[in-house]
Amino acid sequence: MQGTETLTGFKKYINLTRPHTLTASFVPILVGSAAALVYDTFRFDIFICMLIATLLIQSATNMFNEYFDYKRGLDSKESVGIAGAIVRNGMSPRQVFTIAVAFYVIAALVGLYITFQSSIIVLIIGLIGMAVGYFYTGGPFPISWTPFGEIFAGLFMGTILIVLTFYIHLGEINSFIILLSLPVAITIGLLNMANNIRDRVKDKRSGRRTYVILVGKNTAILTAAIALFIGYVIILYIGTIHENSSVFLLLPLLSIPIAVETIKLLQQGNKPIELIPAMASMGKLNTVLGLLLTIGLLLQAIFY
Repeated sequence: MQGTETLTGFKKYINLTRPHTLTASFVPILVGSAAALVYDTFRFDIFICMLIATLLIQSATNMFNEYFDYKRGLDSKESVGIAGAIVRNGMSPRQVFTIAVAFYVIAALVGLYITFQSSIIVLIIGLIGMAVGYFYTGGPFPISWTPFGEIFAGLFMGTILIVLTFYIHLGEINSFIILLSLPVAITIGLLNMANNIRDRVKDKRSGRRTYVILVGKNTAILTAAIALFIGYVIILYIGTIHENSSVFLLLPLLSIPIAVETIKLLQQGNKPIELIPAMASMGKLNTVLGLLLTIGLLLQAIFY
């Protein structure tokens, strides 16, 4: 069955990071850095360090998710959409937890370099972000068990990460970067929602109270459609009305067909295995929208 195969060797370690989710790490760094270029400011060392740190934190968050879901008895060999490191690939819970902590330590060291090059604010926000990553599935009251998982994911991996990247390059924050961050934040939050739609039956049995469980699948999909509509309205505003507008910033509108297809796939799928294409499509939407926005910013920096 797709998504439940056993992996060995190096592949199981790569899969442990859940590579399909890592677009939520590098897309915000690309957008925030490209936006800084619009203001003729860019630091390559900061760009690379931010990429490394966020990829490590996102990977570690996925590992903590794997560890705590196993500890709570939520994962089995038949579970789809998980790395399966423990239940299928023979890794011990302690091994998964240790790798996650090691990734956090390396990310913290990289974060210290960024802090010395910019501001103590970076360290504070970085530590808060790492705490959110841990408590998303860890601790006595995991964020992922509440109706606020999508908000936390979108806020921290979208808006805060983009704005922080911009701030590190430029040393200031403005309305332009905040608005730019919102469409990306929406797709990251909805990637989380698509995951919760897929796992809603299992999550309900476990006692989770996610937004999807509280409102039901149909209302959750309607929420996703409205959120995407708002995101594209923001893109229209940035590209046509905002003081820093340019026609290049309308490029993300080319991702609308993917958004429409994603909503259709969410509606059509019911069982977890049937919703894997919807998850993949939402990840594709996040990546394509973010890359188109990055390209638009780069073109604006060149021609304006």
